[in-house]
Amino acid sequence: MSKYQSKPNTGVLFKNDRKEKDTHPDTNGTALIDGKSYRISGWTKVKNNIKYQSLSFTLVENKPEGAPADAPKSQKTDDDDLPF
Repeated sequence: MSKYQSKPNTGVLFKNDRKEKDTHPDTNGTALIDGKSYRISGWTKVKNNIKYQSLSFTLVENKPEGAPADAPKSQKTDDDDLPF
């Protein structure tokens, strides 16, 4: 959770200083909704001369403490084709 966020069912957005492509969000931040953390991405758009923000929310999956990071997928070997 962001240090700027203190109340349930609220969120914060900041200018994306790392935007490198037009497809990257203009803003990003976090939200706490129903006790779950979400990442927020926002794109500034204009339609009919009206500026607005289009938002995307992605649930942050909390891994248990001490859980290993996702292991890289193993390479297939000749043994993988054996019937036993």
